[in-house]
Amino acid sequence: MMTTGWSWIRIATILVYLFLFAPVAVVILLAFNANQFGSFPIEGFSLRWFNSLLHNDAIVRAFKTSLLLGALTSAISTTIGTMAAVAMVRYDFPGKKAISSLLIAPILIPEVVLAVALLLFLQFLALPKSFGLLLMGHVVFTLPFVLLVVQARLVSIRRDVEEAAMSLGATPIQTFFEITLPLMLPAVMAGMLFSFTISFDDITGTLFWKPGGVETVPTQIFAMLRNSISPEINALGAVMVIFTVALPLIATGIARHVSAARMKAKTQN
Repeated sequence: MMTTGWSWIRIATILVYLFLFAPVAVVILLAFNANQFGSFPIEGFSLRWFNSLLHNDAIVRAFKTSLLLGALTSAISTTIGTMAAVAMVRYDFPGKKAISSLLIAPILIPEVVLAVALLLFLQFLALPKSFGLLLMGHVVFTLPFVLLVVQARLVSIRRDVEEAAMSLGATPIQTFFEITLPLMLPAVMAGMLFSFTISFDDITGTLFWKPGGVETVPTQIFAMLRNSISPEINALGAVMVIFTVALPLIATGIARHVSAARMKAKTQN
């Protein structure tokens, strides 16, 4: 009886995943369709739509903007989130719980509410929309993810390891860079990856915060969908899916390689 129950759970799980990922598979499949109209049956295999993307100045410009925005967002969010995590885990100070709740709040508030709130705040300050303000909005939205991931790792790092380093003459800064940071580096890299991916894929907040004439990949797709469903949209969607899936896999491979190299070095020493 128990075996039958688990079999139904497995079947239901498989069906749910098929329902979620079937549209993504269809988009990727239609991106290679030679027909101008995205429909089945597929008439032939072609890379013409990917070639069109490379010669579409608007899409190339949007892709560059998304890469720059994602890179800056991940760098700033990871730096601030790592420092905040160290402060929250290792030190006690007045208002610690309130500050912690404030830093986590953006992840609990619906993104559209956060986007409208920041937009109204900018209007109150009489500040025009700009790339810098768009970057600030992405940092506010991605910072909690970095903070939570790094905090979870830092809690598991024993304090006496750092105290042992300081008892041998290391300063707190040396202890952080030589002991603490290497131990929590996988979490820091994971937080950076999270923030980059979230920033790269974000559309709700970006639509509210971006200045005129600046488009990211998601907003460019949204603008293209207003006119018609072009095969280039399928190709661009396929590129985004492959990019966002390949990036975590590459980062995981690099993290494993670094971890294996460190373990080998420690064994040799």
